[in-house]
Amino acid sequence: MTPFARKTVGELQGDRSEKTRLSRDIGLFALVCFGVGSTVGAGIFILTGTVAAQHAGPAVTLAFVIASLVCLLAGLCYAELSAMMPVAGSAYSYCYASMGEAAAWIVGWCLMLEYLFAGALVAIGWSAYLQSVLHDFGLGLPTIFTQAPWKLGADRTLVATGALVDLPAFLLTLVCTLLLLRGTSFSARINNVIVVAKIAAMLVVVAAGFAFVDTANWVPYIPANDGRFGHFGLSGVVQGAAVLFFAYVGFDAVSTLAQEVRDPQRTVPRALIASVALTTVLYVLVGLVVTGLVHYKMLNVADPVYVALRGAGPGLAWAKGMIGFVAIAGLVSVLLVTLLGQVRIFYAMGRDGLLPAAFARTRESSHIPLTGTIVTGVISAIAAGILPLSLLGELISMGTLFAFGMVALSVIILRRREPDAPRPFKVPLSPWLPMLSIAASGYLMWSLPLDTWVRLGVWLVLGVLFYIGLAVSKKPRPA
Repeated sequence: MTPFARKTVGELQGDRSEKTRLSRDIGLFALVCFGVGSTVGAGIFILTGTVAAQHAGPAVTLAFVIASLVCLLAGLCYAELSAMMPVAGSAYSYCYASMGEAAAWIVGWCLMLEYLFAGALVAIGWSAYLQSVLHDFGLGLPTIFTQAPWKLGADRTLVATGALVDLPAFLLTLVCTLLLLRGTSFSARINNVIVVAKIAAMLVVVAAGFAFVDTANWVPYIPANDGRFGHFGLSGVVQGAAVLFFAYVGFDAVSTLAQEVRDPQRTVPRALIASVALTTVLYVLVGLVVTGLVHYKMLNVADPVYVALRGAGPGLAWAKGMIGFVAIAGLVSVLLVTLLGQVRIFYAMGRDGLLPAAFARTRESSHIPLTGTIVTGVISAIAAGILPLSLLGELISMGTLFAFGMVALSVIILRRREPDAPRPFKVPLSPWLPMLSIAASGYLMWSLPLDTWVRLGVWLVLGVLFYIGLAVSKKPRPA
């Protein structure tokens, strides 16, 4: 292992043999649906209420706009590199080509933090909505099996809840893993149907919800800061944007699938930008309705949209069932794409020898990385069953922002090292826009709570130790 060794695009694509080949079955519509399917759900159905209640108030809509602008800057960088290098692995592969093996490992390690825990967070949100729907029908599950054994207390320490495991979240993750084992094209068809249905339903609810909005709930639009950074005021809006950044993880998943896309040089950049644009519009509309239906302080729950509709009274009673169904079905698509993205990260790292070769081997019938899919599903299922929602959202945003900054840096480096390389799509105003993307990602990272930085530091130390251990294990032994 050589920390500063870089790989060419051809080397990153691997040997393309039947044992490691990925199929090219994904077109533009399916790829946009993967991006939208991964984003529309987690941000709206889970984090909107948390950010409104704890950070930004009604200005959660402004937090979404800020997050989307930072995301668009990163998306332009992803678009250039994904068109230049249409390979699996996303930010990990781009950093391998620009900065070398060690940097790629660190980014891949952070992407694990992003995707594995993102899947867990989505499953937790799905569990909460399922329980709300069952409650409306007079049904319920034992409390001991419906939440994590710990939660994040007011002093940001872990507090025991008395529960054993969030069983619905655990089981859903395993079911989605089984769906992925059927093949990418099968997963894409399921995802396309779910995405179209949930977007249509959300637009219907938004249109109906505006008729019941109480504009007094929007005043003040930005609640006064309570003396602590990140608790309302402008700092709260910025910190809210940092937490909400998790909601845009879907467009990163688009780039992880580049090696399975038809005409990736044209398709991937278009899908990246379209995913960001479509999700931002829907996020802002739903944020306006949710904070207009009830006071933002009532939204500190795992199912804020459902709570907002319930608070609007009988006039929107019909919409609760629709949103419950959309959340339950829609979050399945989010979880599918999130798990799929992590599987492709494992595939790329196995291809490059940074994980066991089994992670890069695919089934001959479906060209699915079997080992990576199973490992991803099991780890995410365990995390969904035992980890608290608040902790996961902040950790995921931190890992995502770090990866985005590294992608922007890769654009700048490759423009200097390989100025004549074919670039079907170019970031405008380079290097200024990539530099702005780095600065924006860094500022949002800085705005996250200190204990989140500590947990990221622990995660990075573990990653460095793992890399050193891997290097030692591969070092030739003297005869």
